[in-house]
Amino acid sequence: MLTSFWLTLYQVFLPLSFPVIGGALLYRFHKLDTKGLALLALYILSPALIFDSIYKAEISVHDVSTILFFSITNLLVLWGIASFLGRVFTLSAAETAGLTMVSTFTNCVNYGLPLVLLAFGKSGMHVAAIYVIVQIIIVNTIGVYFAARSQFTIRQALISVFRMPAIYAAILAFGFRSFHLDIPLAVEKGLLMLSTAYAPVVLAILGVQMMSARQMEIGETYRKAFKAGIGIRLIAAPVIAYLILVVLGAKGVLFSVLLLLASMPAAVNAVILAERFNAAPQFVSRCVLWTTVCSFFVLPIFLRLLN
Repeated sequence: MLTSFWLTLYQVFLPLSFPVIGGALLYRFHKLDTKGLALLALYILSPALIFDSIYKAEISVHDVSTILFFSITNLLVLWGIASFLGRVFTLSAAETAGLTMVSTFTNCVNYGLPLVLLAFGKSGMHVAAIYVIVQIIIVNTIGVYFAARSQFTIRQALISVFRMPAIYAAILAFGFRSFHLDIPLAVEKGLLMLSTAYAPVVLAILGVQMMSARQMEIGETYRKAFKAGIGIRLIAAPVIAYLILVVLGAKGVLFSVLLLLASMPAAVNAVILAERFNAAPQFVSRCVLWTTVCSFFVLPIFLRLLN
């Protein structure tokens, strides 16, 4: 069983490493600037992914309400902790925004879904699909606010949220579902092409940011922020998620899948938002990198306990 688990884990991470390595090599030899790629991911690929996911998902009203309540409660608690530590460590607005994104958003798509399929099969994937859709919407709305808040006023940050096409893609997808409208096959293929491109593009951006983060000078404040991000994501987040799920009375596969996905390493999407709004992108990239590396050792034990 353990050998099979590590083999599957290997099969999941090896493919994901290719775009990351590609991005790192492009930065190493060509000093690739990721601003353009970040715009492509946020304004073209992400809306396509959201529309495609919502339009095709099998969504139960009960599951959506439970997962939505859990997601929002978990988000608010982690946001509060990150904001508190930002004040305690006297972090800059950009570093506090980066810490907030690292603390609240997890890599539940590229990393989480394969693990859920491995551990819980199709019954777990149903829950995971709904959770992922909710998280994608939250990241592309509240996440934009977190990132933009480091550079703008609250009003300007809120305006930035409604300038993002992802929120309108979600509304449009729900409209198509509500009125049972069909999408022409050619349009559906185009959306699928764009949504499929999202993962390799954001992983390539992560590779670039990981390389550029090596050149960043590390001060005492940065070390505190980095340790706080690692501690929240790997230790505090699973404990908080567990307590919220207990209070909600979640059980069985619903409990296990939500707890696993809420305990994943920091989201690659955080790097995209940090890059777009200059919210300490190198700090965010390092947190994404090291929470992912640490998860290789933590998550196998975690999954064993859940099973």
